[in-house]
Amino acid sequence: MNQILAVETKKKEKKQKKSKAPSGPVEITSILRFFAIITLIFGILMICSGSYSMYLNTQTVNQNAKPTINVVENGDKLELTVSHSRELVSVTYRWNDEEETEIQTNGNREVSETIDIPSGTNTLNIYARDINGQEVRYEQNYTIQGDITIDFSIESDGLKITTQGKDQLSYMTYRWDDEEETRVDINNTSFEQTIEIPKGQHTLTVVVVDVNNKTETKEQEVKGVTKPTINISLDQENGELGFLVTVTDEEGLRRIEFTLNEEERYKQEFDDNTKEFSYKFPIREGENKILVKAYNINDVTEEAGARFQN
Repeated sequence: MNQILAVETKKKEKKQKKSKAPSGPVEITSILRFFAIITLIFGILMICSGSYSMYLNTQTVNQNAKPTINVVENGDKLELTVSHSRELVSVTYRWNDEEETEIQTNGNREVSETIDIPSGTNTLNIYARDINGQEVRYEQNYTIQGDITIDFSIESDGLKITTQGKDQLSYMTYRWDDEEETRVDINNTSFEQTIEIPKGQHTLTVVVVDVNNKTETKEQEVKGVTKPTINISLDQENGELGFLVTVTDEEGLRRIEFTLNEEERYKQEFDDNTKEFSYKFPIREGENKILVKAYNINDVTEEAGARFQN
């Protein structure tokens, strides 16, 4: 019986040795698999985090994006297109200082309009705003030679209107502000006329029509100012004969230039809004000549002269 027990004990020892032998490699494989899974999960989280950050950045850029304005010149017309990734709520344009013209957006992301280019040199201003309040402005000068041209120039005695046409001009009308129009018949290819400028800030509107009934209109803000007044007289106060020069201006004097006998020159500057100035120049033996030129604060000038044989 002791032999049987001994055999059984040896069998148990062999089984225990067999079961303990493979335990080392299995544990290492499990640990490596665990770390591989953790690394994979961490990588996925990093990718997701980066993608989300890119999404947020894209959203921020899109929020700050502004409408795009595209203008293509085609002869005497402009093809205007305003486009955006979001709804447009306001699109307007105007020439120079005229009233704005609104283009209906109707919640669209792109609008187009064909506009005429007025003759001469004019400034086009375009404004666009999207649903988020992002806005953009466009300003550009365009020059085109039309069938009729109208030009304004300031002269010493008023404003000169010069007009010229490819064909014979029929008539011209002009008005200040909302006053009644004044009509002038032309019947020629060119014409010019100087008109008086009323004092103060006013809007002049000129319309010229040719024999083919083509019409050109020009509007401009004009400030009417007065010219200096120069008075030259002979004065013999205190027994001394001389030229007494008195210069006045309602707005204020800037400078007065005096020339005596075409040789002596004097200048008087003003910087305190002086409106009246007087000075006496003595008269010598023989011929005496004086020329006076006055400038007011609006750079409007006036000249006057006198001659005296002593």
